[in-house]
Amino acid sequence: MSAVLERPSSLLPSRFSWLMGLYAENYHRLARLFAPQALALGRYRSSLDDGLDLRLDVLERHRYTLDLRLTYEFVDSQTGESAPSAQLRMYHDAHMAEVLDCRADRRLVHAIGPLLPARDVFQQRVRMSSFLNRWLEYLAEQGHSIGTLERG
Repeated sequence: MSAVLERPSSLLPSRFSWLMGLYAENYHRLARLFAPQALALGRYRSSLDDGLDLRLDVLERHRYTLDLRLTYEFVDSQTGESAPSAQLRMYHDAHMAEVLDCRADRRLVHAIGPLLPARDVFQQRVRMSSFLNRWLEYLAEQGHSIGTLERG
């Protein structure tokens, strides 16, 4: 005998639940990769032999949050800004990481895919968080870690 579900969509998470899951996954990826919650305020660099130095800035620390900036140490020739870059907020009590701002450049887009324009704020948050998730995975695959971080 088989059971038939009256509402098969009830097995899938809502869009909001899915986004919160992505926030949690990004928090744990960041924590495993760089352990920023254990770092003092300041600038850190992760250098590998690929010539693409990564910079992690620990900007602000509060009781339940930590603000970070993650970027490569090169400047986008079109905008004059560091790119790609992401401004992040880690929520220690909720174990979530939110992307506050994200800018991609053509080199990273080529490696992990584009950050497409969004129709609304929710979609923008999903896309920025998905982009961060892919970027963190890429950084781990390249060999960046807490062991490659140096202060300064």
